[in-house]
Amino acid sequence: MITLPDRMAYARKTKLELQDVLELILQDEIDRREQKNLTMRLKRASFTEEQTFEGFDWDAPVTFDRQRVRDLFSLGFLERHEDALFMGPAGVGKTFLASALGHAACRAGRHVLFLRADQLLKQLRQARADHSHEKTLRRFLAPDLLIIDDFGLRRLDSIQSSDMYEVIIERHRRTSTILTSNRTVEEWISLFDDPILAQSAMDRLAHNAHQVVIEGQSYRIRLRPGGESLKN
Repeated sequence: MITLPDRMAYARKTKLELQDVLELILQDEIDRREQKNLTMRLKRASFTEEQTFEGFDWDAPVTFDRQRVRDLFSLGFLERHEDALFMGPAGVGKTFLASALGHAACRAGRHVLFLRADQLLKQLRQARADHSHEKTLRRFLAPDLLIIDDFGLRRLDSIQSSDMYEVIIERHRRTSTILTSNRTVEEWISLFDDPILAQSAMDRLAHNAHQVVIEGQSYRIRLRPGGESLKN
């Protein structure tokens, strides 16, 4: 980090005018505050790993609509309060891309929250027991971008179905949500305890979402030691 003595030494060496020195010092302070705010946003987002657009291997042997995904990284979908669904088998990069979008949103000054579907549902269930359900629900409704990872691993009971329905309905067209799943949207309805709730939630979510289906070799295997050899 550039310090004030560094700037003063640079100013003497380059014989800068006072106004130019002050502008440099002011910009340094702006940059410092922006970096501090970004660090706080990333911490609040609770990412399991720091994954970015720049870190994704675009040559990985997986098939998906690359142009659609690159368009998502422009973050226009956040402005329009649209959603995104990443679907495909385990290890193909769904969570990586979802997290990278969240990281990009943090860099753009957005409030992001990342958590697994089972964590979200567990927290909401616990909140019912201690009478903090409304407060906990608001925590999931507040972010500009909510990323729910690994949705659909298990069938939902009646309480989980109700909670998931409420999160989806309340966020619909107000904020943006990203879901990752190893199931297709058509399979999601059968996961809910109540088919009416399921149909209502899925209709809203699917019709407002950019759907990205990823197929191919496990991206996760390529990231382990020695995985690079799988390129050939």
